[in-house]
Amino acid sequence: MRKLTVEDINVAGKRVFVRVDFNVPMDAQRNITDDRRIAAALPTIEYLLDHGAKVILASHLGRPKGKYDPSATMDPIAERLSELLGKPVRKLGDCIGPEVVQAVGEMEPGDVVLLENLRFHREEEANDPRFAEALASLADVYVNDAFGTAHRAHASTEGIAHYIPGVAGFLMKKEIEIMGKAIEDPVRPFIAVLGGAKVADKLGVIDNLLDKVDGLIVGGGMAYTFLAAKGYEIGKSILDAERLDYARGAMAKAKDRGVTLELPVDIVAAERFDADSPYKIVDADGIPADWMGLDIGPKTVERFSNLIRSAGTVIWNGPMGVFEMPAFSRGTRGIAEALASSDAVTIVGGGDSAAACEQYGLADKMTHVSTGGGASLEFLEGRELPGVAALRDEGDMEGLK
Repeated sequence: MRKLTVEDINVAGKRVFVRVDFNVPMDAQRNITDDRRIAAALPTIEYLLDHGAKVILASHLGRPKGKYDPSATMDPIAERLSELLGKPVRKLGDCIGPEVVQAVGEMEPGDVVLLENLRFHREEEANDPRFAEALASLADVYVNDAFGTAHRAHASTEGIAHYIPGVAGFLMKKEIEIMGKAIEDPVRPFIAVLGGAKVADKLGVIDNLLDKVDGLIVGGGMAYTFLAAKGYEIGKSILDAERLDYARGAMAKAKDRGVTLELPVDIVAAERFDADSPYKIVDADGIPADWMGLDIGPKTVERFSNLIRSAGTVIWNGPMGVFEMPAFSRGTRGIAEALASSDAVTIVGGGDSAAACEQYGLADKMTHVSTGGGASLEFLEGRELPGVAALRDEGDMEGLK
């Protein structure tokens, strides 16, 4: 079901509470080192301002564990947002309470305020109804533009929508439309590329995608459990021993459904988990007993890349190796380059895969790079995200006239 968006409602003169994801990385001096998440929210904020709304922005930052933390205040965010918007953004000292109510009451159309870090209150992550109601009391309408937190049922992502009508911002709309179409109505062949360390993190994704894809590529740390399930020697490579039977079952299910399931054919094996470790390329069934696989090998990169280039739609979630270490980054880079040079619809599911695309300067070559790691994973599992479910369905205009 399509959700209502900011374009479906009249916001002129209204107080609009916008949940954004401004959880950006900072250095030790609290300088923002990557402002992409702030920039990603600009289309929604600018639309609301252009249409005469009073814009109240709210986000979390870091993990302050329910109490005030001077290293997690929103001040650097307000400063950077002011620069990007070209207008003042008033940062308030809290996100609820009489001073916040007064400040919001003094707003004029076209004003922007940024509330203090939502997670300074433990009630935010607990989805406390009274806290959600206090947030809702600040506004007439709620807009969720934080796909990256949509898998969390928190007060500002789910609870607030029980008290005031909720609609999607432009970033949220783009995420659910592009990823939704890829899953439900893909241009075929539809290939999924899964990596990352743990099989356990991807169980739901594998189960859901095996019913939808034409091909499934498994790399990264999780591939060693699949290789071990085939009886291969994997040395000291990461192994999820409890998931060996699951891996065998997934391979059998793929075969039954005519899904091509590709595993690495060669591996970059290292003596130890270290950027300076000696390493060598070995066949996937020939990892020395006291060595560990830390990346896919060149034959595998070529094989996976050919499959990607033959696809109509590709979804990628999870790196192919320990890409933070240069010696073990070639597999991840090779997959990123294959997606970038493909004519397919290419979707990168947030997290480390998105970080890798940025690192290699390839993000703008993809159809879509998701802003949500955990949220995109749960979306790929076929789960309903609480932050999306809470928004109004198309046609439900009660209280929005």
